[in-house]
Amino acid sequence: MRFSYALLTAASWAGLAAAHGDDHGEQHLPKLLGARRFLADMKMRRAAGVQLPPVGPAPQAPSRQPVKRSGPGPLRKRQDDDENTDGNCGPGIGSCSPGYCCSPEGWCGKGLDYCQAPDCQINYGSGCDGNQKPKGQDTSSIPRPKLGSVLYGGAGIYDCVKNGDIALTFDDGPYIYTNTLLDKLKSYGAKATFFITGNNLGKGMINDPSTIYPAIIRRMHAEGHQIASHTWSHQNASQLTNTQFTNQMVWNEIALNSILGFFPAYMRPPFSICERNCQNILSTLGYHAIYFDLDTAGYLNDSPKMIQNSKNIWDQAMRTSNPARDSFLQIEHDIHAQTVNNLTDYILTSLFQNGWRSVTVGECLGDPVDNWYRKGPDNSITVPTGKTPPGASSSAPPPRSTVTIRTTISRSSISTRSTIPFPTTTARGQPGTTIRTTVVQQPTPVDPGPGVGTRSTIPLRPTSTRGPSTDGLCGNGATCSGTRYGACCSAFGYCGTGSDFCSLDNGCQSAWGYCEGSLQPDSPYPKRM
Repeated sequence: MRFSYALLTAASWAGLAAAHGDDHGEQHLPKLLGARRFLADMKMRRAAGVQLPPVGPAPQAPSRQPVKRSGPGPLRKRQDDDENTDGNCGPGIGSCSPGYCCSPEGWCGKGLDYCQAPDCQINYGSGCDGNQKPKGQDTSSIPRPKLGSVLYGGAGIYDCVKNGDIALTFDDGPYIYTNTLLDKLKSYGAKATFFITGNNLGKGMINDPSTIYPAIIRRMHAEGHQIASHTWSHQNASQLTNTQFTNQMVWNEIALNSILGFFPAYMRPPFSICERNCQNILSTLGYHAIYFDLDTAGYLNDSPKMIQNSKNIWDQAMRTSNPARDSFLQIEHDIHAQTVNNLTDYILTSLFQNGWRSVTVGECLGDPVDNWYRKGPDNSITVPTGKTPPGASSSAPPPRSTVTIRTTISRSSISTRSTIPFPTTTARGQPGTTIRTTVVQQPTPVDPGPGVGTRSTIPLRPTSTRGPSTDGLCGNGATCSGTRYGACCSAFGYCGTGSDFCSLDNGCQSAWGYCEGSLQPDSPYPKRM
């Protein structure tokens, strides 16, 4: 028996269905007890509006406000697109000048309001983020044998097959909250699957070495989570040509391969939309299309009060199911603060208390881990192990050297079962924690004792494993408080002083040092300046 839950009442569904029917009059309604067809367009406008530096404060993903422009009121067609840098653009109007973006409101320009995916109109602005190909080796000619028994392409997969499994999945990241989410998963001994988008929400390309994202993605793999694709820039596949959608898949492969030395065979279509052409392309490229049968609608409830709605949906699923006969393929989004900082703890505690297992999608489908990924053209990759962040003072340690490692896809490097509930070693609720390990392997499992997987025994506060920093690096158990390097722990994981290190707006980590304007209730060490 399978279950599907949604936030809206039956009356609400009826109203939404009329607004979200497809071009043929079909209504994208979920079959509440069948878990097969979902309201595909529900998530269309769930996050936008904040330009991300490499790391920074935690925005609340506000709703987009149209760009206000002065000038002529009625839209007009440009006679010469090569000179259209600030005029109208879009269907029936024309394109912007080369390198410029066509905003969702139909104006040419540059910057976040114009260029960020998926809202920028990619057919009318060559500068849109969705039109920018990442650097890296081409993966389009990689052999793609169809291994295992899991469906490739086609109508997609909505359910796990192993009773007692809950496959937690997170879409649209990595983002500034993702390191905090990884801390929480680690503290509970939980595993998840991350459907990664390569260049969305104005965050830049995920393989840009000046951002935090390559390190976050390597950390996901190192800690036993499954990495999957959510396309390059989260475009609606039904609005793309075959070439455009193929690029959406291959470009994300290029970016992920440049980070990991391999790329995934699992993906989730943006907006849960994948019609016949999309299905055929995924089959040709050798992808499993993964949907879900449990959605708490966290993306609709991103406020301290509303997040209770998502908890209620989760509780209903727990009350009406049994791990002896049921399983869930669940969806969340790590781009929302309340999902990461509030809902995740609630779900993980409940999951283990009710006797479920937290697993990856590949595990819940019974697919051997060797089938989850495809090796890239060259499996040897160069990984930077550290760099001085912009604005770092002389008290910060010098940049580390670059080392070359070889990443292998094997059972020794990817955990195949959630096993170890142990205390978190990094700050809870703080964005931008960096990972400094360069060995992409899962630590040797430790026997957690009886009862693991049936009850959460994790302390809610971070637990130190190191103490004061001895090398000017902080986080992961090392605090800057009382050290000679400076009392503040920056978003990049360096001790120092000044606003680059101490300002909460710049991502100062209050659990591992002093931060301006913070009472630091979770810091395990005395706060001195």
